[in-house]
Amino acid sequence: MYWTLELASKLEDAPWPATKDELLDYAMRTGLLPEVIENLIEIEDEGEIYESIVDLWPDYPTTDEDFGINIDEY
Repeated sequence: MYWTLELASKLEDAPWPATKDELLDYAMRTGLLPEVIENLIEIEDEGEIYESIVDLWPDYPTTDEDFGINIDEY
């Protein structure tokens, strides 16, 4: 399983919090990239409820600073 910013960002509008099955259902219904669906399938399902993409990919940028944006420059 591998996440990139592009793949993970596809789940921003998912119905959080969600289980693995709910995320898979969302991904398939909305026609997300096959790579996103593959990554979700590979998650070990222990019945966890995920609060956000950060629970799946802890390196997901969550602030402007993480995205390399300096607000003071604008």
